Formats: sequence, structure tokens, C-alpha cells
Amino acid sequence: MSYATATVADFAARLASKESTPGGGAAAGLVGALGAALAAMVANLTVGKAKYAAVEGEMREVGVHAEALRGELLALMDRDTEAFDRVMACYRMAKGTAAEQAARDAALQAALAAAAEAALAICRACAKVLPLAQGVAERGNSMLVSDAGCAAAFAEAGLAAALLTVRINCNGLTDRSRAELLWAEGQWLEQQVVVNREAVLQIVYGRLG
Repeated sequence: MSYATATVADFAARLASKESTPGGGAAAGLVGALGAALAAMVANLTVGKAKYAAVEGEMREVGVHAEALRGELLALMDRDTEAFDRVMACYRMAKGTAAEQAARDAALQAALAAAAEAALAICRACAKVLPLAQGVAERGNSMLVSDAGCAAAFAEAGLAAALLTVRINCNGLTDRSRAELLWAEGQWLEQQVVVNREAVLQIVYGRLG
């Protein structure tokens, strides 16, 4: 099942079920995709307005990039889900003999690393939404400035949620150097996004009056 193409109701129902997937990582991807979609909406509803003719080229570019990020984040919902399914499959592997235990451990480490990478990819994509949100907040259609603020808020929330998934998978990695690199990048992205979100909201509230 592709959660990227599921209905909202179906995804929410599966999220609430006793199944281990989809989980927080997939939900984070969806939240980030909504942020990208809102940035695209503001850009698209700025294009063609005489009042905003001077920024039409920029808004077209923002719309293209935001749409690409929306698609990327929706695809990452499935990547995250598949990665965690592999982690769970490893926990079910036989471990009765030394050889089985070694095979299980190796498979689990690979799966945990892949799951951390999938969640970090969501963080990276969410971070890319913020400059787009700032552009539409600052120069986009003033009738939609609150939506630009929502785009920033959703992008930050998606990153913050995905970062928790990065952390829990990194905690299981025996390769601590790799775990620390993944976690450090996630933290750096979060710090940048928090600053960017605040900048966007200042612009939004300034235009709202």
C-alpha cells in the first residue's frame, strides 16, 4: 500500500491502528508535504495578479520547487514506512545459533541505518520548504499571508517529528560515529528551521498588522 496515494481517512485510520507502520516518520512526511503544498498554493495564487507582476517570475519558481518538495515528501512517507518494516522484520529473524544471531545483528544494523537515513531525508526536505515559505510570506499575495505562515509551521513540525525518528534509530546503531553524524545533521537542520520559522512568522504578523 502506498500511503502517498491513500486517502486522508485511510491513512489516519491505519496510523491509529495496532499496526507498527505507518508511524511518526510517515506522518512527519505528510505534515511536511502539507507545508510545501501551502507554499505552492500561495505562489500559484500570486501568479497572474497585476498587483504582483514584479514577482511573478519568482512566484512561478517557488511554485515549481514547492510542488517538487511536496512530491518528494509524499514519496518519503513510503520510504520511511518500508524502512521501519525492514527493522521489524529483523527483530523476527531467528537467533537460536551464533550464526543466526550474527546474521540478525548485521541485518538489524543495516535496517536501523536505513531507517535513520529515511527520516533524515524527511528533515532535509522539510528544511527546504522554509525559504519558499519565507518568499511567499514576504512577497506573495497578501490575502494568503496566513497560509504562508502555516507552510512554515507545518515544515518545522514535520522536521521536528522526523528528527525523533532519526534519534530512536540512531540509538540502536553500534556504529556510533555514523549515528553521531546523522544526529548532528538533524540537529543542525532543526536549529536552522527554528530560526527560519521565526523569521517567516515575523513577516506574516507584520503583514497582517
